[in-house]
Amino acid sequence: MTAAIPAWTVLAVDDEPNILAALRRLFRATGWRILTAAHAEEALALLAAEPVDAVLSDMRMPGMDGVQFLERVSQGWPRTARLLLTGQADLGSTIAAINRGRLHRYITKPWNDEELVLTLRQVAQNQQLEADKLALEQLTQQQNDELKTLNSSLEIRVALRTEELAAANQRLKRNYLTSIKAFTALIELRGSAQVGHARQVADLTRRIAQAMTLDADTTHDLPIAALLHDIGHIGLSDAVLARPVNRLDSDELRRYRLHPVLGEQALLASDDMQGVAPLIRAHHERWDGQGFPDGLRGAAIPLGARILAVADAFEDLRSGRIDGHVLSPLDARRTVLAARGSQFDPSVVDAFAGLFPAAPPKPAVTTLRLRTADLRAGQTLAQDFVSLEGVLLLSAGQRLNDDLIGRICAFERKHGLALTLGVHASQGAGR
Repeated sequence: MTAAIPAWTVLAVDDEPNILAALRRLFRATGWRILTAAHAEEALALLAAEPVDAVLSDMRMPGMDGVQFLERVSQGWPRTARLLLTGQADLGSTIAAINRGRLHRYITKPWNDEELVLTLRQVAQNQQLEADKLALEQLTQQQNDELKTLNSSLEIRVALRTEELAAANQRLKRNYLTSIKAFTALIELRGSAQVGHARQVADLTRRIAQAMTLDADTTHDLPIAALLHDIGHIGLSDAVLARPVNRLDSDELRRYRLHPVLGEQALLASDDMQGVAPLIRAHHERWDGQGFPDGLRGAAIPLGARILAVADAFEDLRSGRIDGHVLSPLDARRTVLAARGSQFDPSVVDAFAGLFPAAPPKPAVTTLRLRTADLRAGQTLAQDFVSLEGVLLLSAGQRLNDDLIGRICAFERKHGLALTLGVHASQGAGR
């Protein structure tokens, strides 16, 4: 229920009772609340005790006159409207009252009843407008304060949500790479390459790309293409996969040379793989145009595929995949360098060569190998965790938690193993 609005209160001050009586009669029909006082001291006492909206004071009164009285009202009750009843002969005093008492209006005697009521109604309307303005300003300030608080809260919530989304994106990215590595490991179980070939190619590809300071698009698609570059082997027979490339007969070689095309086709339906598929198709093209499947030459070959070709060839030479002869890293490197400008892009080979300094520094100790009993939540794997059969179980970069450690221990017990896993040294040392 809405509270009733108090009646507008007028205090009339005059030392003549007939004047006060006349004012009471005049204002009776307005609905205003009328207070009267015979002198300034009585009026000040009423002001101290009662809420008063307007004071209508005579100029000439015993003791404190109208100028002094209205000045006191201005100082003590500045929101109370101040009006002066004055005669024609009091012009000088009226001006003083205006200046010192800061009058809202002055009315000359004898007054016109209608004009006096109209004047006071205008004063009342102005007071209401001023009160509404003040209330609106206070409401606006309150709403502004609430909006500032809301904005501050919203900024905090947005920042927290952004952090959550970034963490979720990192988890998705890590799970995405882990799934690709696991799928690659399953492909390698067919015997098409040594176990871990795709991860070794991906690591070398990454290092070459870093040495060449490539753009973001190339570095985004290249690691995925490196992991999946032999996905087309799924479409080849066991007989073709079991023999070194240089020992395949013409029909087997023809089918083998289809695997980049098969790899591209396998990724046709995946939106996320449209930048990866062309690199897989072209990773057996040659700088001199003698490669397959399309005979591309030079810069017509995608840069990512040119980098992948060098890394793949190096690892194939080390595994004996080319002709059955396993080469040492040094001999494999020499073979790659010898093909600079013919099979391989010279700039890629130069970057590859720069990865093998003449006197390599001693590797920094960055990894600790821990038994499963020493693993702790919060540690991060520094190396892939691969089963004896070559299946990727956990990917490097995986952050351990209590549940995951429990699964690792259960796997160890189930298979009767004594496992050690590599974790980052800074995390393992504080256990």
